[in-house]
This record gives sequence, structure tokens and C-alpha cells, in this order.
Amino acid sequence: MTQTYKGTALITGASSGIGAIYAERLARRGFDLILVARNRDRMNEFARRITDETRRNVEVVAADLSDPHALAAIEAKLRTDASITLLVNNAGVGTHKPLLESDVDAMTRMISLNVTALVRLTYAAAPAFVARGRGAIINISSIVAIGPELLNGVYGGSKAFVLAFSQSLHHELADKGVQVQAVLPGATATEFWEIGGLPLENLSKDIVMSASDMVDAALTGFDRRELVTIPSLHAGEEWDAYDAARRTMLPHLSSNTPAARYVATK
Repeated sequence: MTQTYKGTALITGASSGIGAIYAERLARRGFDLILVARNRDRMNEFARRITDETRRNVEVVAADLSDPHALAAIEAKLRTDASITLLVNNAGVGTHKPLLESDVDAMTRMISLNVTALVRLTYAAAPAFVARGRGAIINISSIVAIGPELLNGVYGGSKAFVLAFSQSLHHELADKGVQVQAVLPGATATEFWEIGGLPLENLSKDIVMSASDMVDAALTGFDRRELVTIPSLHAGEEWDAYDAARRTMLPHLSSNTPAARYVATK
């Protein structure tokens, strides 16, 4: 069945894993694609298959988003290509190593990709979406955004930034026709673990979701216009309670006097 054309989705980290599955699913939903990743050969082969199966147009852009010049080129495309209606910020890197066992230069590169590139691409896309009164941004965060103790603290901090940034974007852009979603996957069966030095076979099968299931669940959340989607969380009311507690605190977080518990007693 031919799907209605929905514009172009630009997907970062699109050569494998979660990004590749987003590409396939979105093409089947009627999106043309711009695939951004470092591995051109893998993306070219993947793009040919998607085009053959879906008849959608697929553009491949080989770019290392930690390179400022390559990043600037993608920013320019987001600012000027009026066909782009969806940005999927999926590119990222992580590690399970404790902070004291991690190289600070590697941690800085992680921040550059997980935070700086995501912010710059979003800043390039959002004004164009607002000007047209339509568009969507999907930011791939992680459950470590709310559980930073689970893995490396810099990785957790970078994903907490993605969640907070997405929540703020939603607050600013929801009434301007721009949809924002933060996706918080749990352990997902991708190359992430092997690259990070912890092969998947070392993880319990009970906690690892297939990338296909994760993306399908995330897209269901997107269709429901969820701001935060946690595919692995079966008790959705737990997130609702967590977020409600946060919102309850908001009016009380700034005051002209210290809380009584911080006032020294004589």
C-alpha cells in the first residue's frame, strides 16, 4: 500500500541499530530519508534496499558529527531544506566503564556527540519548523537519564541533558506546531554494547530488548504525542508519578529564605 508522503526525515546514526530501524520504519510510513552516519558504504547498501522496498527517496550523507565542519554541513541542510519535517537525533556513544577508569578526552568526545551535536542540529531545525508551523524532533535519550547510577556518569549526564532539553523544547514549541519526543530506551540489542566494551552476552536476556521492538514502541509513543516514551517501563503510572512529583516541587524550588532544615539552631 502506498503511504501518503510525509516529508523528509533526517536521521543521525542511521547506518545500523536503532537509527537504521527508524529509517526503515519511517520510509514505510511515507517519509523520504536523509541518512547521516560515518559509514558511507554501509549506508549506501542500506539506502538501496530501502528504496527498492518502499520507493522512497533516500539521500546518504557521510559525516562524523564530532567534526565541526561536518556538523556545520548538516546544520545548513536542516536550515535550508524545506522538505525536512522530522529530525531524529539518534547518533551517540556511551560506555559502561566507571568514571575513574575512563579517559577524560574520550568523555569530552562523548559530550561533543551526545550533547553538542544534538543541540546544534536541533537549533538548526527548530526555527525552520516553527516558521512553517509544523515539524517534529525525536531525541534518543536513555533510561540512565533518570538512573545515572546505572552506567558511566558522563554518559548518564549527557542523556539527562537530552531529557531536560527535550522537556524544555516541548514547553517552548508545543504551541508553535512542533512536536518533541524524548525516547528513553533501556538495554537494547545493538552494537552499542560491543563498542563500549561490554558484549551483549554478558547482560541478562531479561533486560535486553530488540532494537525493532524498541523503535516500534517508541513510534507508538510518538503517534500518541508522548513527550517522554520509556519502552521498557511496563508500569507507566510510575513515570506519571515521578513526573507529577517533579511538577509538584517546581513552585517551591526558589525562595527568598532558606528552608527551616538549613537554619542553624542556637
